[in-house]
Amino acid sequence: MTDPTYVQEYEAIVKVLNKYNEGGAKADSSIMRSAFSERATIFGIENSKLEGGPIEGLFKTIDTAFRQSPEAKAAIVRIDIVGTVANARVDTDNISGFRFTDFFNLVKVDGQWTVVNKVYHTHHSN
Repeated sequence: MTDPTYVQEYEAIVKVLNKYNEGGAKADSSIMRSAFSERATIFGIENSKLEGGPIEGLFKTIDTAFRQSPEAKAAIVRIDIVGTVANARVDTDNISGFRFTDFFNLVKVDGQWTVVNKVYHTHHSN
């Protein structure tokens, strides 16, 4: 058996990140849930304070506070892969009226890439 190539690993990670992007744009956490480990965490700054914890908090926010955003645009800015770990940056515009930069840490578990941590920055208009 040969090891997957960088291109194959990259494409597999893009599929995972696209589940996240689609779930956000459709305001439906059930679409993005499979992209995350059930032990994943999320952190960011809200009202000048560190907020976050278990990934379920993201799912609740998506389902209750977000609206469908067909106008949303997401760019996977970069993906760095080393063996069984990876880091990715995704910038999203016009998602429920917000603009975010997200950093994802992923781990390849049993042959599948999964997000174990998301940190985010919310861009605010001045």
